[in-house]
Parts: sequence; structure tokens; C-alpha cells
Amino acid sequence: MIRARGLTKTFSRRKETVEAVKGIDVDVAEGELVAFLGPNGAGKSTTLRMLTSLLEPTAGEATVAGYDVVAHPAQVRARLGFIGQGNGGGFSYKVVDELHNQGRFYGLAPEVYKERAADLMAALELGGLEKRSVQSLSGGQRRRLDVALGLMNHPPLLFLDEPTTGLDPHSRANLWGHITAMRERYGMTVVLTTHYLDEADSMAERVVVIDHGEIIADAAPGVLKRRHADDSLTLVVATDDGAAVRAALPDDLGDAELTAHGTGLQVRVRTAQGAEELPVVIEALRVAGITTTSASARQASLDDVFLNLTGRSLREEAAA
Repeated sequence: MIRARGLTKTFSRRKETVEAVKGIDVDVAEGELVAFLGPNGAGKSTTLRMLTSLLEPTAGEATVAGYDVVAHPAQVRARLGFIGQGNGGGFSYKVVDELHNQGRFYGLAPEVYKERAADLMAALELGGLEKRSVQSLSGGQRRRLDVALGLMNHPPLLFLDEPTTGLDPHSRANLWGHITAMRERYGMTVVLTTHYLDEADSMAERVVVIDHGEIIADAAPGVLKRRHADDSLTLVVATDDGAAVRAALPDDLGDAELTAHGTGLQVRVRTAQGAEELPVVIEALRVAGITTTSASARQASLDDVFLNLTGRSLREEAAA
């Protein structure tokens, strides 16, 4: 569905040449849901703008939905849907008019765009809001309208640029339920950008990390966590003898961090397989005569991966 080779974009800023994207190679197969993650200014948005034919590459090539983004931009745009960070509907317009106008923009016949609008409003729980103005809708309703607008042309490829920014957790989950249902219904390929790491982790089949204009990681979320981050074990033991605790821990564990905790110690260890290692550690301590009073294992997260790869936390980037 997407094939890019050597995709490059440079900008001239005063007398300086800025290389925003540096020869990116990426493939997205038909039917995949791929998340693009990157710090602010990493080149992620520039890459997506080139893939959607909104920005012409300085060098390299890309085909999207079977068409070259430079030679055939109109054919590319006709075959993709785009849901941006801002609301797409005009505030003073009626919901149904916005959908009908979107159909007209794509050259659909009246009977076709009216049927699609009615179908999408029903599927996205917008029924009964046809005559309401966009500005009178709730935040969740506006985002569902954005999804409907992005699907009016039944695109084989859908770009989602921060689709749930600003929504409360319930609205986020609700919107993702609708997007997932629409993806299954139409068999769409989806490219997602998000600052919510849980979205990328739970929804994406692949995560592509971009930094300084280059792809620095590309794999399934679970693979990235195994390669680039460790789980962490936290235990509280009923002894203040740190030397005895260290001697009891299995040799293949990482270095343990010991801190005072009441009359005992808190033990923190990073390891590749936290859930599997936790009972082993507890048993090793027991054999050494050390009682564990509490224990937990925290699985590595995509934010850990992002921090290890880029030196920055994506949560901090989102807050900034």
C-alpha cells in the first residue's frame, strides 16, 4: 500500500539548509495498522505530508495506493482518507451538509454520497444529529464526524494524525471502537500518529520510530519492548542486610538497587523477562532465609523504548 525509498526533504532557512527527512525507506502492507512515533521536530509530520502528496520530496520516491506521489498526486488523494488533529467540519454548517459536500468534493453522484452519509452516521452513532450545526456537537461527536468525513470516499488507506488528542478516556475508547469497526468493515490500511503510547501499543501491528529525520526502529510493539527496554521487579524484603540480599539473587539478573524501606529493604531489578523471573527471585530469597513481604513486576512500555532510543519521553513531548 505504501512504498518509499530514499525519501528526503530539505528546507532552506535563511542561509542554512535543514534536512528534515534523511532518506527514509519504509513499506506498509495492505491491511496493516502502523503507528509512526517521533519527538517534535523529528521529521514524522514531514514524512506523512510527503506520503499524502501534500509536500513534494526533495529526493527519493514513494508510491501510495499504487500511484507515485509526485507524478499522480490527485490519484493518491482520491484513494486515501485523512483525519487530522483539528476538527474538519465547518462550525456553522449542518452535519449532513458537511458529509454531502465531502462526497461532492470526491465527485460522487448524489444518490451515492447521500447513501454513504446516512450509512456512516448510523455506524458512527451520529443518527439524529443530521440537522445540528457542527459547533453544537460534543467533542466526541465532532471527532466521530471527522471519521465519517475521512471515510466518505471509502478509502483503502486512512491516515490518522493524533485522532484522539483532547478527548477524555471514555471518548478515546469509544472513538477507537468505531475506527476499528470501520477498518474491519472496509478492509482499510491505517497509518497512525499519536502521543498516547497505549494506543500505539494496543492498536498497531507495527511501530515505526523516527528521530532526526531517520527511522531508528521498526517492529511490532512487543518486539521493540524486548529489544530496547527491560521489565522491572520491585520487592520488599524483611531484612536490612543488603549483602545477604545481593548474594541471594540469581547471578543472571541485572544489578539490584537497594533502598531502605521501613525495617527492611526495597529491591529493584531490571530484567528482560520480569513476569517469569519474579517467582525465581522470590524463591532464591526464600532459600537464603529472606522473607519477601511484597513483590511486583512491571512490563516494559513503549515509552521506555522511546526514552532509550531517543533520550526523550514521548509523554513529556506531548505535555510540552
